Amino acid sequence: MAPQVLESVRTLLPGIGKRAAAADEARRIPESTIRELTDAGVFRMLQPVRHGGLESDPVDFYRVVRALSAVCCSTGWLASILGVHAWQLGLFPRRAQDDVWGDDPDTRVSSSYAPVGRLTPVDGGHRLTGRWSFSSGCEHATWALLGALVVGAEGRPVDFLTALVPRSDYTIEDAWDVVGLRGTASNDIIVESVFVPDHRVLRNYEQARLKVPGQQVNKGPLYRLPFGALFTCAVTAPVIGAVSGGYESYVSLMKERVRLSLGGGRFAEDPFAQVAIARAASDIDATVLQMDRNLRELSELAAAGREIPMELRLRTRRDQVRGTERAVAAIDLLFKTAGGNALRRGNPVERAWRDAHAGSVHVANDVERALAMYGRGAFGLTVEDNLV
Repeated sequence: MAPQVLESVRTLLPGIGKRAAAADEARRIPESTIRELTDAGVFRMLQPVRHGGLESDPVDFYRVVRALSAVCCSTGWLASILGVHAWQLGLFPRRAQDDVWGDDPDTRVSSSYAPVGRLTPVDGGHRLTGRWSFSSGCEHATWALLGALVVGAEGRPVDFLTALVPRSDYTIEDAWDVVGLRGTASNDIIVESVFVPDHRVLRNYEQARLKVPGQQVNKGPLYRLPFGALFTCAVTAPVIGAVSGGYESYVSLMKERVRLSLGGGRFAEDPFAQVAIARAASDIDATVLQMDRNLRELSELAAAGREIPMELRLRTRRDQVRGTERAVAAIDLLFKTAGGNALRRGNPVERAWRDAHAGSVHVANDVERALAMYGRGAFGLTVEDNLV
């Protein structure tokens, strides 16, 4: 079914591209776009089959994300983030999945994973309180995955969990007015002492060990993949897509441009411009090739029932952050050589530049931290991190 989703999405791209500027100004994706993505099956690509999902190959999912991001990065970002949450929900206990999808398999879940919430143990579950920022697409979701620390009797953190909370238990505060990814409506979520039953929490320790309750009912290899691989790719794929779209716009716009300065002449004849295009194209290709290679190797090991080695998990993170870094460097190079017209609001190169930089500051794109982890692993040192 994944090729059919991609074909459906390709027919939507012109319309989504035309609405990109409006989404930027409105600071949210139009509901018409969300309906189109829903009807095309985008949000179900990583969802369990038992709940109407497709359990697609992650390589195919991120191909769709990049295509959407090339015409509107905010749309691609939401497709990626909300889509990967359907995968993570498949890791939760069966009852939690039934709570969300039992009545409507198109129910969407947003997130904010920073452990800023506080969970206090009570009979049958926990009490949750907190305020979370940057919950992308929360306006289009009716559940949320929220990071929180379990507080023990002495008031000290004793565990790190992800809590699944229904829309009736939290409020959304409009706090998203930023320079890039403006259409993602990544607003704040506020929870005040609500009860979260035991079956709606997932321990990060279990997730990192790839031993989660959801595997009892979702036995496909997709649900044996590391969160640190699938989720981090979800924040890099849109950046790559945005830069790829910016590259295509740059070539199209500059091909016929005639310079009014620096001696005049056609821009396309400038060898420095030619070199800039070659460097940018190569960096974009490298990011896609490495991401797809790592996802394929992870999936092949999971399908074979083999252990996924830490070396591969660390390599995936290494290439993921370098992918973001390369993509940003590529759009920086193009933006720098595009001239003053690239500064105009609404210019697709300008929007790609803003969106790529906005995506690059996500915690999963902390380049130095991820590369240091890879270096520790290469030296045989222990690596402990929730995003591996």
